[in-house]
Amino acid sequence: MLQGKGLFAKRSIKKGETIFIERPLVSAQFLWNTLYKYKACEYCLRALETAEGNARRLSGIPGLSLPHPELCRVRPEQHQACPQCQVMYCSSECRQAAADQYHQALCLGPSEEDPDHPINKLKDAWRSMHYPPETSSIMLMAKMVAMVKQGQLALLHSLFTEALYDDRLGRWFVPEGFRSLFALVGTNGQGIGTSSLSQWVHACDALELPAQQREHLDSFIDQLYKDIEKETGDFLNCEGSGLFLLQSSCNHSCIPNAEVSFPDNNFLLHLSALCDINQGEEICISYLDCCQRDRSRHSRHKILRENYLFVCSCPKCVSQMDELDVTSEEEEEEEGVAEGETEGDEMEDEMTDV
Repeated sequence: MLQGKGLFAKRSIKKGETIFIERPLVSAQFLWNTLYKYKACEYCLRALETAEGNARRLSGIPGLSLPHPELCRVRPEQHQACPQCQVMYCSSECRQAAADQYHQALCLGPSEEDPDHPINKLKDAWRSMHYPPETSSIMLMAKMVAMVKQGQLALLHSLFTEALYDDRLGRWFVPEGFRSLFALVGTNGQGIGTSSLSQWVHACDALELPAQQREHLDSFIDQLYKDIEKETGDFLNCEGSGLFLLQSSCNHSCIPNAEVSFPDNNFLLHLSALCDINQGEEICISYLDCCQRDRSRHSRHKILRENYLFVCSCPKCVSQMDELDVTSEEEEEEEGVAEGETEGDEMEDEMTDV
């Protein structure tokens, strides 16, 4: 595949090492996720529910009490609302940052719940076209436009020159430019997931307990997740997406040597090495989850082609070229689909060292 950008190691990196930590240029919670009462900071996507409140809602057990509540890191006393529209933030710092960057242009004031407000109409239209599981949000684009309106041109110029090689911001407001912006968001957005309950579980796992207490706590957590699966299914987290400059330079591989995580329960992205990476070696992540990576080459290509508009030629895919790569349930629907697209076929060559 023809690669437009790449991220390369300037030095040797050890397995498990954090390669970099990055905050997004812009991020937004998914609209269905918001509608279904997954409460996150409007700016940094930090989960706002306490672990116990989160567990009660997801399990459908209103009287549920979590052991070791002191392990919950959510601090409701620090939460602040926009005084005009009542949108919630995890801290005064996040509220101020949002106001400085984009929220003045997007604040609906008393019209926050008005279905006839143009921004609410935009959200409803997006939801009607993009049902869960969600992969992007129109609000990423809305925030980018709002940042321009509020004078954040330097930041947006950086975004465009790095990701689109185009600094003509005026093109956003004509159909061709809007399509370019839409493609940027769709193919470069990185999913973000936060969960106060997940953080509490990880903190419980780290506790040093006598064997009997450990067994009892693990049993409680196992049953909790069974109750949640029965009540809620797979949608456990506050979910959204963001645009990250460094992360967006990482190409895909079906056998990645690095992975993205959000251990701080907010939009701060951590890129960590999955194995030792040599100096000069390309740092690759996977755009697929673990289950998708275990599927056939044909199935992987279908997902990547539909969501990211390229055909993968990583070492795993090349090694499987001669294998039977069509499953019985996919064979009919895949008939006639061409695999001619290439990743970043209109981009210039670029390498980024970290």
